[in-house]
Amino acid sequence: MNVNEFDEAFDNGESIIEQLDIRKLTRPALSQRRVNVDLPQWMIQSLDEEASRIGVPRQSIIKVWLAERLKQIHA
Repeated sequence: MNVNEFDEAFDNGESIIEQLDIRKLTRPALSQRRVNVDLPQWMIQSLDEEASRIGVPRQSIIKVWLAERLKQIHA
C-alpha cells in the first residue's frame, strides 16, 4: 500500500491498523526525563499526606499538579 492509498483508506474510515508496525510506535511528546528537585520537609510531608488521602504515589500527585498549573499558564 502506498501513501496515497493509505491516506484514502484512512479518509474513508477503513481500518488501517494492519498496515502499521505498532512495535515501532513512539510518543515523543510524552517521553520522560528524570529531574531532581529539593523540597523542604514540610512540603514533602504535605504531598505525602495528600497522596495518601487520594491513594496515589507522591510522584503522581506532583505530576498532576504541575500539569494543571502549566495548563492554566498556557490557556
